[in-house]
Amino acid sequence: MAPSVTHVTGTVAGDVEVRFTQDGIAVCRFRLTETPTQWDTAAQKWRDGAPISYICTAWRDLASNATESLVDGVNVLVKGRITGIRDNSIYLSVDDLGISLRKRIAYTETSLPSPIAARPVVAPPVPQPAAASRPGSPPAWWEEKRAARWS
Repeated sequence: MAPSVTHVTGTVAGDVEVRFTQDGIAVCRFRLTETPTQWDTAAQKWRDGAPISYICTAWRDLASNATESLVDGVNVLVKGRITGIRDNSIYLSVDDLGISLRKRIAYTETSLPSPIAARPVVAPPVPQPAAASRPGSPPAWWEEKRAARWS
């Protein structure tokens, strides 16, 4: 029987551990917590269910990239194969991994923002209304031209 493939969305809990086999192959391990939500018809709102714990293992380039990219508290999307259930945790062998963009921006090496993008955004100055003039009086440019003797 083939292992079942599943997709999980959860939050990384703790640090990512990386080790290397004797052949130099990277293996990383991290904990993931998924909190499913369920609609409560009586209260007419969403309720959090019991958290589900996963222990995820990734290999080779995926392990190296995960070690460099993941930190505690990051929401991720994981595609993997269930390899076992022990001690109230589901063990996953990770095939693919991505950072969820629901709560943050993620940049790739090719889409890194330029140093200009790091500058704070400043709103343009608000144009000030022209000097108040009496109704029916000439506009300000008229007075400026007149004062300059219509050169």
